[in-house]
Amino acid sequence: MPELPEVETSRRGITPYIEAQQLTQVAIRNPNLRWPVDIPQMESLVGQSLLHVGRRAKYLILTFESGTALLHLGMSGSLRIVSAETEISKHDHIDLSFANGSVLRFNDPRRFGALVWAGQEPEQHTLLASLGPEPFAEEFNTDYCYKLSRNKKTSIKQFIMDGRVVVGVGNIYANESLFMAGIHPARAAGRISRKRYERLVSAIKTVIGEAINQGGTTLQDFTQPDGKPGYFKQSLSVYGLAGEPCTKCEQILKEIRQNNRSTVFCSHCQT
Repeated sequence: MPELPEVETSRRGITPYIEAQQLTQVAIRNPNLRWPVDIPQMESLVGQSLLHVGRRAKYLILTFESGTALLHLGMSGSLRIVSAETEISKHDHIDLSFANGSVLRFNDPRRFGALVWAGQEPEQHTLLASLGPEPFAEEFNTDYCYKLSRNKKTSIKQFIMDGRVVVGVGNIYANESLFMAGIHPARAAGRISRKRYERLVSAIKTVIGEAINQGGTTLQDFTQPDGKPGYFKQSLSVYGLAGEPCTKCEQILKEIRQNNRSTVFCSHCQT
């Protein structure tokens, strides 16, 4: 599914076309997404300007004059900037049209995405209120992780994938970050030293930063708003590479399952 880098790539792609533009039309073809779309509320935004396109975790935050809407891509959602004349495809559930002629089109075959009204204080909305810090925030640091992890028996991989600890570290990026930091994914979070957390925090910031710079990771459904694929897949060191030689020591990478997720690691480089 689209992760934080893919969502950030989408945000950067659509912002120049729709930010500071007046909303002229809302077309909800199928309101039955993960949660039903509030059609009257969304239609009431017509005539207002989209003041800002932000992001929190994997949610895009569309700030209008009267409040904010949260847009989530779900498992298979994608966004495109198209013209009003662009032919409507299957699963094109939502169009937001703007005065400059741009149309933000949301396509979601599996309909696990969402468009939710969050009002004037989106940070207090139930979907955002309990989230941990962003990976690039100052508060996500060595001391924070070390203190929060004390006495935690959960694996380090599950610890960093917990959105209440830090947002945006999905399965791909957890695999890659732990490899970069040299930490075995099954090691208990509470048994990792402060020094090793310093390496891990740095690795998470580096891996996610590189993924954003390269346009996200293309696996199945995700492409950038301009139709180009993300390129981070070319830079993966372990994810999806079980049975291949480690890029550091050339030993064969191993794969295990953790919480029904694939985990690939090097038993020599990660301890």
